[in-house]
Amino acid sequence: MSNQLKRTAAVTGAGSGLGLEIVLGLATRGYKVFGTAFSAKEITEFEKTSKGADVTLTVCDITKEEDVKKWGNIVKSFINDSGLDLLINNAGVLTPGPMEVLALDAIRREFEVNVFGSISVINAFLPSLRKSKGRVVQIGSMTGRFPLPFSGPSSASKATMEAFADVYRTELKPFGVDFVMAQPGNMVTGGPAKTAVQLKQLSDNMTAEQKQLYGKYFEQFAASLNNMQNAGLSAKAAAIRVIEISEQVPAPTRATVGKDAEEILQMVREKSDEELDNFRIKLFGFDKIA
Repeated sequence: MSNQLKRTAAVTGAGSGLGLEIVLGLATRGYKVFGTAFSAKEITEFEKTSKGADVTLTVCDITKEEDVKKWGNIVKSFINDSGLDLLINNAGVLTPGPMEVLALDAIRREFEVNVFGSISVINAFLPSLRKSKGRVVQIGSMTGRFPLPFSGPSSASKATMEAFADVYRTELKPFGVDFVMAQPGNMVTGGPAKTAVQLKQLSDNMTAEQKQLYGKYFEQFAASLNNMQNAGLSAKAAAIRVIEISEQVPAPTRATVGKDAEEILQMVREKSDEELDNFRIKLFGFDKIA
């Protein structure tokens, strides 16, 4: 970590949900925090409800290199030559649906945000992280190691970042920069409501043939996923765990967020592919569909 009096952190997707709770939690722990927001409306709402928090939010689309550069320059203007202590890559999107039904552009969009956007942010801040021998925490998902049906793009994008995490961790080790993969399970972060809307929209837009092929299974998946997310960790509890991971010494290579993630990833290490496939079928109740 850097020698400056106040630790510094940058967090993407900080305008709502998990990211919002992370920036507030870091601020209470004495960090000067810089975050990205999806819209000016999120920033206005934050300023109304979080007065006094040492947090600076900036509207930034992480899929646009120019936006990332501008945000990076804003952060650098504050920290000067002190370096950045912590980067938490939290921004992400979810694109549910049968692979045969999903538009390729929708899948590309998921990778633009979850993969290329993450890489763009990491690379933009590496010079500052090297100065302070700081840490990157990439918010992934247990689905990066345990892909879910009807959640192919999200699972694949998270799996891709699992691979990049191994690469970054090795490449950055000589510079004293840690790279940690956080693996959350189900969370109640504002995501469940958004996911429910996405699931309904996709179902409504299926053709008659697609509904005949996937309708029953997708409806069962949607109901099960909504139930699992609503029973997940609160955004605040998940943020506390992410901050704990961010400060853990020595840095873990990977760390779960939530009991469900811990249990499922343990199972992934121990079970065969056939056993895991059977578990997925039972997890979503597909075995009960006539």
